[in-house]
Amino acid sequence: MPTLSEADSRTLVADAGVPVSAFLTVTSPDDLIDLDFPVVAKLCGASIAHKSERGLVRLGITNADELRHAVTDLLAAATPDDGEVSVLISTMIEGRRELIAGLTTDPQFGPTVMLGFGGILAEAVADVTFRLAPVSAIDAADMIDELSAQKLLGEFRGEDAIDRESLIAVLVGLGELGATRSDIAAIDLNPLIIADGKPVAVDALVEMH
Repeated sequence: MPTLSEADSRTLVADAGVPVSAFLTVTSPDDLIDLDFPVVAKLCGASIAHKSERGLVRLGITNADELRHAVTDLLAAATPDDGEVSVLISTMIEGRRELIAGLTTDPQFGPTVMLGFGGILAEAVADVTFRLAPVSAIDAADMIDELSAQKLLGEFRGEDAIDRESLIAVLVGLGELGATRSDIAAIDLNPLIIADGKPVAVDALVEMH
């Protein structure tokens, strides 16, 4: 299926109410502006869905010289098959807990909203829940309550409890996209990092029909 670039995917879900880490895109090292470090840099394009596997992500960039080198290297790594590319530069978000959320299209029932635990816990706990789109605030709250690892939703290792209202807004926004945008096949927000108790999408991929 065709995909949107990460930048366009981020913009689409942000317009639906999903918090995303602050970002910008550049097409040359000369386009760089003053930024708050640390940042992440990724090669970005509609044909680039799996950046990590190709080594197209640079984490923990702490100054302008490092960023200039990263942008230069990433642009040089693009292939003709990648088409038009840019470098997405995003604020680096820190948090001990990661969730995954998204939208899938069930062949029988249609668009379905998903929520689960992500990161290193994803395979270990296999904790995930689904609802048909659209999703009401009550439905979204029920999804959160259905997750088995409820202790991870509360105060955790010195971090705030997850802001459930913010997470509900993410699920409702995804459900609204599923219900109103028949051209969207799937949305993957992986991970949603919990920072100061609030979910923030640091990666987004939208697949189109």
